[in-house]
Amino acid sequence: MSGSTIVLIATVALVGLGALFVFTTSARRDRAAALDRARHEGTDGDVASGPTGRAVERSAEAGRQAGAGLAVPATSAPPALRAPMDPEALGVTRRQFLNRSIVNFFGLGLAGFGAASIGFLWPTLSGGFGSKIKAGKLDDIVSEINATKVPFYLASARTWISTYPAAAIPKAEQAYSGAVLEGMKEGVVALYQKCVHLGCRVPWCKSAQWFECPCHGSRYNRVGEKKGGPAPRGLDRFGVEVKGGFILVDTKEVIQGPPIGVNTTGQEAEGPHCA
Repeated sequence: MSGSTIVLIATVALVGLGALFVFTTSARRDRAAALDRARHEGTDGDVASGPTGRAVERSAEAGRQAGAGLAVPATSAPPALRAPMDPEALGVTRRQFLNRSIVNFFGLGLAGFGAASIGFLWPTLSGGFGSKIKAGKLDDIVSEINATKVPFYLASARTWISTYPAAAIPKAEQAYSGAVLEGMKEGVVALYQKCVHLGCRVPWCKSAQWFECPCHGSRYNRVGEKKGGPAPRGLDRFGVEVKGGFILVDTKEVIQGPPIGVNTTGQEAEGPHCA
């Protein structure tokens, strides 16, 4: 299992546990507040009711007429205690409203964070860097490179496409393999634009006919093999596939460049250096 998959699973689990914890805590607090309110209204809210003044007057008048003096009013039975109300019937207090609002906003925040994390970790399935990118027709790109003496730059793949001489294939078979070698046999190589020293973008030096890093002076020949400077190896590269006459650059995997000393083409600087 890859590291990104583990991080994705852990993020989703943490978001779910956090939302569950907040929801259960808020629900427990609301339920306790509702029960307290029901208990208070069922006991303290009922005031024992006695005879009214008018009833006392009528009883006194009846007693005087009967000669029995002041009638003692009958004591009414104490009121029956009201059963606790259903918490849902009590309505929503201001505290409950605020608590639920906070929980909802917190849940939305967690959901947004989880969605952003998943979107960041989810692999690119189609289009753009991280997929197979169509560069164009092989014949057209090779013709343009030969005419301008400048490798073809494919911005969407962050890649320089350079020509590879057919005469160097026997040496290439000893240093390269896989999709990189297959692309060389088709006459092209796809070089990642980043310098392997500290990641600067490496431009093409037309006078020297080399790739030369302006940051620290690393130099690479036309096919990305190291020729000088602090770089620890040649330029990293991508696999190349020619399908239906079109070049496809596979940017899903960055293939490490050749080690120092590999020089399959024997190309030397053809003019002044730019860096």
